[in-house]
This record gives sequence, structure tokens and C-alpha cells, in this order.
Amino acid sequence: MTTTTETPETTVESTGSVQRPWLVVAVREVMVKLRDRNFVISTFVTLVMMAGAVAVSTWFGSRSSEYTVAVVDDDAARIVQTADQAAGAAGDSVAVAEHPDAGAARAAVESEDADAALLPGDDGWAVVGFSEVDTSLEGLLRDAVAADVLERNAQSMGTSTAELTAGSEVTTQLLDPDAENPVLRYVVSLAFAFLFYMAAIMFGMTIATSVLEEKQNRVVEILATAIPIRQLLYGKVIGNSALALAQIALYATVGLVALNFTDLVSDIGFLLGAAGWFVVFFVVGFFALAAVWGVLGSLASRTEDLNSNTGPVMMVIMVATFAGIFATGTWLTVASFVPVVSTVAMPVRMLSGGVPVWQSVVALLLNVVAAYLLVRLGERIYTRAVLQGGTALSWRQALRLEA
Repeated sequence: MTTTTETPETTVESTGSVQRPWLVVAVREVMVKLRDRNFVISTFVTLVMMAGAVAVSTWFGSRSSEYTVAVVDDDAARIVQTADQAAGAAGDSVAVAEHPDAGAARAAVESEDADAALLPGDDGWAVVGFSEVDTSLEGLLRDAVAADVLERNAQSMGTSTAELTAGSEVTTQLLDPDAENPVLRYVVSLAFAFLFYMAAIMFGMTIATSVLEEKQNRVVEILATAIPIRQLLYGKVIGNSALALAQIALYATVGLVALNFTDLVSDIGFLLGAAGWFVVFFVVGFFALAAVWGVLGSLASRTEDLNSNTGPVMMVIMVATFAGIFATGTWLTVASFVPVVSTVAMPVRMLSGGVPVWQSVVALLLNVVAAYLLVRLGERIYTRAVLQGGTALSWRQALRLEA
């Protein structure tokens, strides 16, 4: 005999047994989330923002600046030409605008026909601007003036600039031949930390809120007649973990495609290995946190209770996020072996290279053990607390209840 019970939240068919109940719950969690307009819109907006950020940075990076400098004599014109040669390395240009006297040069700056004027002074040169002088242009002119003065002083002493500056060249050498762009490493570290934080908070609160709503509406009591209580927790954890992983994969794909349109495309090969490890660590770490979020929802009796008992799990998420962004040296090494925190810390360590494979494996195994223990503990508490209404429970109180 088959009976069907309908509620505002769900429809459950009780046939005495349900095949793979956790899968039924997981699919339901995924479908409910995909039909959520706020989730779809926020995901789309995030994708657009990611692509837009890469596009804007590429545009600013490829922009060339053209400057015009007013001069009144050949010496100033020669200095500006030297500045133009230096600016060419960055794709910029500095043009010379000759004027008969200083007054005309200043008038050109005031009328914005020139970006600045290079005028001789009593003790050197003056860069004249209207309300301000572009810092890049000012730096180019200062360097050009210094080079010109050094050359003329060298000639007056019967020597050359090359002889005066002999032995002053400084080169940078890296002991790690595989060292990569530090700026890119930092950006990727931020990306790892941001993705973990966003997924842990957004999907974690979804799990906790879903459990709390089912508890408040007593839907869980109806579901309990069809499937084992622990299967509800498994389904919610697996379903939301799958959604979180899919979202992370989508963001990563869009980010890598966007990077193909930048000058960084030749530098991203080194991060693929770390990104792969991040996905693996993320799956395990999020699974552990998801079980905790489910427990928090089962312990609460109202939304205010949920808001007040999320402190410990939020602290863990924040520590993992800040460890990935700010930790260095020994602190980062230690953090990379702490379960859940290593979700971000170990992939960030791997961005710099030199991490033995066995350390990554050990950190992952520690994460797996922690996830297993948290899921089992979460199962015990969830099955005891989710059917208890009327008042909020602590972890200790829930463990004392009968299953």
C-alpha cells in the first residue's frame, strides 16, 4: 500500500522503504537551490564581476599614455626626448612642445595644451603643472634630468657616465629557478580564500536554514516516516557539497578563460597543480563543515538561535580564510596541516612550490579523518535534536537525548 502526504514544503511517498534515500534528498536539495532566483542571480552577477574585473585590469594594463611637455630651449627638449625613450618601454610617449619663453610655456599648461612644462631654474629644473602633475610623467622627467645632468658633469670632468657608474648595476637572482610572479600568486591566494569563504558561508547557512525550517514546520517528522533521519543529513550535506563544488568549478573555468585574454596567460601553468589540490581539499573540508552546519540547524528552535550559535564554525572559517591570505613561513606551514584550515592553507603553500607530495597527502588524510569524525558526530546529534522542538539545545544536551 502506498500513501502520499502533502505539506507546503514537500511531498513524500511512503512505501515502507526508499531506495537510496540520501540520493533523493540530495537531488531535492540541488533542484530547490537551482530554482532559487536569488542563488541563480548571485551566481550570474559574480561571474560577470569576475570577467569584468579581468577585462578592466587588462584594459588599464594595455592603455598607453601620451604626454605633452612644454619647453623653451634645446636642453629641455633633449631631456624630454630622453624621457620619451624611457616611456616607450611601457608603451607611453612624451612629446615636445616648443615655446618662445617661460610665460608662453606656462600659458600652454594653464590652457591644458600641455600636461606640464620643463623650465630651467636657479638651481636646476622645475616641472610646472596646473593643478597637479601626473606622477608617471614627473618620474620620467626627474630620471631624464638626472641622467642629463650626470652626463654633462661627466663630460666636464673629462670622463663618461659609463665610467662614473661602473659597478653600480644591481641584478636580482632567485635561488628557486621555478619561482613565479609573486603578484599572481597573491591574487590566486585571495581567490582560493574568497571562494572557500563564500561557499562555506552561503551553502552552510542554506543547510542550517533548511534543517531549521523543516524542524519548525514539522516536515522532518513526516520525512522520518519514510526514510532514516540520518539519511536526511547525508542528503543535505552531499547535495549542497555537490552544488558548492559545481559553483567553484564554474568560477574557476570563467576565471581561467578570462585570463586567456590577458598577458598572464603564459604564467598560469604553475597554479594548475595547486588549483587541483584546492578542489580536492575543498570537497573534504566543505563536507566536514556542512555536517556541522546541519547540526547547528537541528539544535536551533528559531532563527535567533541559529544566529547565536554559529560563532565557533564562523571562527574556523575566518581562520582558514585569513591563514590563506596573510599567513607566511612557519605559520602557513602549521596551518596547512590543521584540518579544515588546510583547505586553503595547503594549496596556497603549493603556489610557491617546494611542498613535498607526502605533506600534501598527510594534510589531506588529516582532513578526511576530521571530516569523517565530524560527520559521525553530526549524525548522532542531528538524529537526537532534529525531532526536539520548543527550545534550543546545546551539543551536550543533544548527546544526552535518546536517539
